[in-house]
Amino acid sequence: MNRRTKEAVVFDDRSPIYLQIANRIKDEVLSGTLKEDDQVMSTNQYAAFYQINPATAAKGFAQLVDEGVLYKKRGIGMFVTPDAREKLRTRRRERFFTDVVDPMLAEARMIGVSVEEIKRHIDGGVR
Repeated sequence: MNRRTKEAVVFDDRSPIYLQIANRIKDEVLSGTLKEDDQVMSTNQYAAFYQINPATAAKGFAQLVDEGVLYKKRGIGMFVTPDAREKLRTRRRERFFTDVVDPMLAEARMIGVSVEEIKRHIDGGVR
């Protein structure tokens, strides 16, 4: 079962807590902290540990089930799906190009920076 320290999780006011819960668990899967078929805390354990509403935790977990990141074993708990890490990596890679690279290239075109200049900058290291 995944163990966490209370200090490691601080919920902010920028997005709904259930989304923050889902994103944290996704990050743990991507980083390898949670591996395939690892059991995660139950929604009630999660809610009690982090002093949040159980319905909020349940909503975050339900989203992860819907996205194929977690699966339920009736009467036992929630577990990481075997292909969760690869699914998440694929989605994040797509989002990286859409949200980061494409706008950067558009800005570069507007200000006259060529792709070759960008490549040279990358090859020279990020400053």
